[in-house]
Amino acid sequence: MPKTLNHREGHMDLNDFKAFVAEHDNFEIRVIGHAGNRSYQVELEDIEGQRHMLTRAGKPVLFRSLDDVYLELKRADVHRVYLVEQVSEQEATGLATRYHEPLGAKIPVNL
Repeated sequence: MPKTLNHREGHMDLNDFKAFVAEHDNFEIRVIGHAGNRSYQVELEDIEGQRHMLTRAGKPVLFRSLDDVYLELKRADVHRVYLVEQVSEQEATGLATRYHEPLGAKIPVNL
């Protein structure tokens, strides 16, 4: 049985992220693009529906390019992700992002 990882609610440290990926096979990873500031974050959703943003030293990791994101994910032995563009209206109003609606908003990417 996989060990329980130590992480703050809604956040997952890079080392815990790598350990989680190595020990589990039923999860989804999203690369979230923020159009307004041209940055990307990584989110992992586990089988229980819990979402965890990738962090380093307790702070969310922001990537400046998709190449940087994909390189880090390959180091963690991740081979498939979904690219999700956060809608600027949601950014401006602070509404919760709806990654599952519409389903076409998620673009599968093989690394």
